[in-house]
Amino acid sequence: MTPPHVVTLDNLSTQLQPWRPDDDSHLYAIVDMGSNGIRFSITSLAPPTTRLLVPVYSARAAISLFDALTPSPSGLVFPSETMDAVGSALSRFHQIALLHGVPPSQILILATEAMRRAANASQMLTSIAKATDGLAVQILDPSVETLFGAVMGSRSGLVDVKGGALFLDLGGGSVQMTWVDTSQAHYELHAALAGESLPYGAAKLTRVLEEQPPEIHQAEIGTLEEGIDCIYANLCSRFPALQAIKSAHDRGESASVDVYMCGGGFRGYGSMLMHNDPISPYPISSINSYSVSGRVFRQTSEMRRLNREYDGKIFGMSKRRRRQFPAIATVIEAFIAAVPNIGRVTFCGGSNRQGVLMMKLPPEVRESNPLDVLAQVSEQERPMFDAVLRLLQAALPDMHPTTPTPISLGLGPLLIRRIWDRCGYDSNTNASFALHDAVTRNPDCPGLTHLTRAILGLAVCARWGTGVGPADEQLFMGLRRIADDHDRDASFWALYLGAVCGVLANIFPVMPQEPEQLLSAITFHAVVEPGKSSKRDKVFLSMGLASKYQGNVDPEALADGFQSALSNKGDKTQFKTSFRATSLS
Repeated sequence: MTPPHVVTLDNLSTQLQPWRPDDDSHLYAIVDMGSNGIRFSITSLAPPTTRLLVPVYSARAAISLFDALTPSPSGLVFPSETMDAVGSALSRFHQIALLHGVPPSQILILATEAMRRAANASQMLTSIAKATDGLAVQILDPSVETLFGAVMGSRSGLVDVKGGALFLDLGGGSVQMTWVDTSQAHYELHAALAGESLPYGAAKLTRVLEEQPPEIHQAEIGTLEEGIDCIYANLCSRFPALQAIKSAHDRGESASVDVYMCGGGFRGYGSMLMHNDPISPYPISSINSYSVSGRVFRQTSEMRRLNREYDGKIFGMSKRRRRQFPAIATVIEAFIAAVPNIGRVTFCGGSNRQGVLMMKLPPEVRESNPLDVLAQVSEQERPMFDAVLRLLQAALPDMHPTTPTPISLGLGPLLIRRIWDRCGYDSNTNASFALHDAVTRNPDCPGLTHLTRAILGLAVCARWGTGVGPADEQLFMGLRRIADDHDRDASFWALYLGAVCGVLANIFPVMPQEPEQLLSAITFHAVVEPGKSSKRDKVFLSMGLASKYQGNVDPEALADGFQSALSNKGDKTQFKTSFRATSLS
């Protein structure tokens, strides 16, 4: 029999072959044998979009390895029918991977908690090898599972996590927690070494709650709560930044810790929150990067009631996940008890499959900004993009550094790319297209969070005047509410910069070829005048225009277009606007 092979942090470098830009094939097939199900994916790491982990194929087999574990004199074992079902599922995926042209050396099979617990794991490995022409299974040590799942799987969908945040992963057999700060050198290994795992996954805890007497329930829940509390205390002692947040909160100061959650169990909780979101219908279907405040996240009693009483289908929740929901909520409540000062919680779509690919990449690729990769600004284009970005920045007044804008969120190149795009289509059609494109483009693309999708969609919509029809007004308002849930003025500044882009396109119907052509033609200056009494603050935007271009545009029409793009239904921001075009000396 093939002996079980465990991948640890110590042997990871020898077990994980690195990606190289000159590889003959950039297709990778990954199997994640999780405790709740087996997931298959084929991903392209081809340059120049390597960092985007471009998906090629995805499937899932509803085989719960954890539920299949059966007591025997030698311990928990997989029944023969489960091994046959797994072999059959992996054989089919193996053939699909070969049909896509994936080299056998780039087909990886990962296994986690259920395989670690099985006394007959070696028999399962032999069965899989026979079904897949000799492919080996890599059983992940808990620390490596933390690295691939809780850390790099979640990290794969994010731009960066500067300042640090708690990262958690809830699978079928275990829950992991660690601290991640991408500004620190070798953050991923520090996070994996510091992370700890508890054997209280959604499937494991569901079995306890359904099959054991009440006194066992309380004992297991007590052990879970003590375990989460101990892990959090250990992380605080290991990471000064987290300890500082905890100490400030203990002193009664306003200090919160942001949280990122991955794994099917936590995503199930996020799906329940999304179903109950006051933005209804919620305009973005993917749970990946769905975000809520700590206040909303803590509503476990309401989520339990909803799961218990709602008879209809809840999007993103299978019957199995809803059955596990009391166990999921129990883990959430143990976490809330240990960490009372939760700030913002973001649910991540990444998993071991994305995490292992991220760890194959060299640091300069792995840590590159996916939004920049998505924009694909060539070296020839960059001077022009930088010039437009300078103008857009000049059009923004001084504001709080945490206020999300298309610029501060790193969306500048993507927005600039859209200014002169689709110019042959009607403005209202383009405004509608911008909203729908924000929701559907590049599904699960790293960096395109719910917030950035909303901000970018609103900005491009405003570039075309925000003339959306009745059918799109609900989508428009839904995106506004997503933005304003993060900051009450976020949607205003998105629309404002989009309106500025519209002004640029009116003066230059075609993107200028030389930066100096643009910068010598236009200047922007913006200030905010505080409102008196209960009146709103007013944003004054002045545009200087070179005499060469004054005969081509009507300043009054420019001002009307700018104001029209901002005067849409549902504007509850604190700002009024004023636009004035003047002559450059």
